[in-house]
Amino acid sequence: MGGASGSNPAGIRSGGPGVVAPSGFTSSGSEMEAGESGSRFAQKAADRLSELITFRTVFSGSRDQIELEEFTGFIETLERLYPAVHSSLHREFVNGHALLFKWPGSGFEAAAKPAVFMAHYDVVPVDSRDDWTHPGFSGHQDGEYVWGRGALDDKGALVVIMEAVESLLKEGFAPAHDVYLSFGNNEETAGDSAVVAAALLAKRGVAPWLVLDEGGAVAADAFPGLKAPAAVIGVAEKGILDLELLTRGAGGHASTPPRMGATARLAQAVVALEETPFPASMPEPIVEMMRRIGMNSGFALRIVTENMWAFKSLLTQAFGLVGDETRALTRTTVAVTMLEGSKAANVLASTARANANIRIAVGESIESVVEHVRTIIDDPSVELRVISGHNPSSISSFENEQFLLLTRAVEASYPDAVVAPYIQTGATDSRNFTSISPAVYRFSPLLMDASDRGSLHAVNERVRISSLGSGVVFYRELLRGLV
Repeated sequence: MGGASGSNPAGIRSGGPGVVAPSGFTSSGSEMEAGESGSRFAQKAADRLSELITFRTVFSGSRDQIELEEFTGFIETLERLYPAVHSSLHREFVNGHALLFKWPGSGFEAAAKPAVFMAHYDVVPVDSRDDWTHPGFSGHQDGEYVWGRGALDDKGALVVIMEAVESLLKEGFAPAHDVYLSFGNNEETAGDSAVVAAALLAKRGVAPWLVLDEGGAVAADAFPGLKAPAAVIGVAEKGILDLELLTRGAGGHASTPPRMGATARLAQAVVALEETPFPASMPEPIVEMMRRIGMNSGFALRIVTENMWAFKSLLTQAFGLVGDETRALTRTTVAVTMLEGSKAANVLASTARANANIRIAVGESIESVVEHVRTIIDDPSVELRVISGHNPSSISSFENEQFLLLTRAVEASYPDAVVAPYIQTGATDSRNFTSISPAVYRFSPLLMDASDRGSLHAVNERVRISSLGSGVVFYRELLRGLV
C-alpha cells in the first residue's frame, strides 16, 4: 500500500481492549491469496442496479405527490432479481413500503448476536433543468460507471447487500446468528420508517450486536499526503437542526423603503452566520482517524499525528483550511438553504424568512446551538424558531470486536485501504437504532474519489462498476465473520 508504515497497514491500534491487529496482509499490503475478487460479482451487480435505478422512488412529505407505483415496481423487481433471498428469508413490510428481512441464524444461540444491515431505496429528485451526461433515471452503463439517481445514495449499497446474501444462499451458506436487512423508503425526507423498524425489533426483544448503515466510504484523494484510499467508518453522526430566522417590518410600497427593513436585517443576520463560524474542536474519533491516516502518510504528517498532544490545536485549525469535507468534521456547520421575502417585486416584505440547515457537532446540542446562533446574530429583532432537529448520536467504540470485524471485511475487499473511524456529517436512518444497539456504524463499501463524492445529491450521480464488486466481497466477508 502506498505510504504504508510498518506491518499494520489498516492502522488498527494494537493492545486496545479486545482488539488485535488484523490478519490477511503481507508486509506489502497485498491481499491474501485466499481472498476473493470482486470482479466476478461486479457486472451482475451493475446490471441489477441499472434496472433498479429506473424506478423514480422519490419520497415526498406530501402523500399525494408520491408515485406509489414506482415504489411497488421497485419492490416487485427486487423480488424477481433476488429469488433466493425472497424464498429463504422472511420479508415483511414496515410503515407501508419499507422492507425488513430476517435471515435466521443456524447456530445454537442464533438470537444472541443479531446483526442489522441497512440501506434505503428512496432518492432525492432529479431537476429536469439540470444537464446530466446521461438521464438521471436511465441507469446507463458506460463500462466504468453506472449512472443515475441512487447509484451512490443509496441503491448501490442496497444492491451489494442483496448480491452478497443471494450469492451466499446459492452456496448453501447460513449465518451463525440472525441477520436482518432493513431497507428504508423515506430516509431522504427524515421519515419515520426507520423509527418504526427499530421499535418493531425492540418490541420483539432484538438487541442488535451490530448495526451497519450508509455513511463513510472508501475515499480516494480525501487526505493530503495519503496515497492510499481511506476507508472511513462512521462511529457517530452529527445532529441536524433546521432553524428559521424571521424578521418583521411594516411592509408598504417599495418606492419608499425604510432603512434596515425586514429583508435588510435578515440579510445582516445571514452574513453574520457566514462570517462567524462555530468554533472548531477535534473529538476523539477524529483524533484517532488522524493518527491512523498519519501512520500511513508522509514523514511530516506522521510526526504531527504521533504527537497530537502538541499539535492537536494546530491540526484542528488546518482542518478548516484544507477543504469543506475536513472543515465539517471539526465543527458545527451552518448553511442557509432557503430565503423568502415579499411576494411581489414592488412590495416591501412585512416578514422575511431564512432557513438555516445546521449540522450539530458531537458534544453540542440543539439548545446550545440556538443560543450560539443568537449570540452571533446579536439582534433581538431576529426571531429564531426550531423547525425540526435531533441531537448528535452517541459514539460507538472503534476498539471492539464489531469494528475489527468491519476492518477485516475492508481488508478483504479493499486491501490497500487505510481503515479509520470518523464522524458522519450527514444524517442516516441508523441514528434511530442507537437506542437498541451500542454498536452502530455508518459505512458504504464503495470507492469514491472527490468527483464521485461531489455527485451525491447532485448532477451526474454515478458509481464505479468495479466498486460494486468490491462491495459484494465486503458484505460476503462480513456475513461469514458473524460467528
